[in-house]
Amino acid sequence: MSVQIGDMLPYGSFLVMGENGPQEVNVTEFFADKTVILFAVPGAFTPTCSARHLPGFVEHYDEFQALGVNEIMCLSVNDVFVMNAWSQAQGAEKIVMAADNSAEFTTALGLEIDIATAQMGLRSRRYAMLVINGVIQQLWLEEPGEFGVSSAEHVLEQIS
Repeated sequence: MSVQIGDMLPYGSFLVMGENGPQEVNVTEFFADKTVILFAVPGAFTPTCSARHLPGFVEHYDEFQALGVNEIMCLSVNDVFVMNAWSQAQGAEKIVMAADNSAEFTTALGLEIDIATAQMGLRSRRYAMLVINGVIQQLWLEEPGEFGVSSAEHVLEQIS
């Protein structure tokens, strides 16, 4: 069963690239007392994720900030080095690039998918959510292979 609107994010952690290398971040602490757009992608450097999903949030970052969003986080079941390289390649330095390297957080959310057909293995479904103080306020979950409701443009339209 996956998380629903009104649920508190599950306990867990993810990795981000810090000044001194990989840094573990506690989910509860990161989301406390702030408004966050969390969006997840099946994989860094993959076609839709690189051409449309991440670039939309980079492009509209200031508009989200103007609406009171404190952070935008991109989550993927990848390692922290890949997420960091993808951030640099996409000019996404303002986006928190979170690596869920073992898929534990994604699985705790109930939003995992096994993409065996593309030989990618266990990954995250594509989605976006509005999280305020650790509570899911809105959830835009894509059907497998789709991209639309989790786009930066759609999320902006919904929260404006």
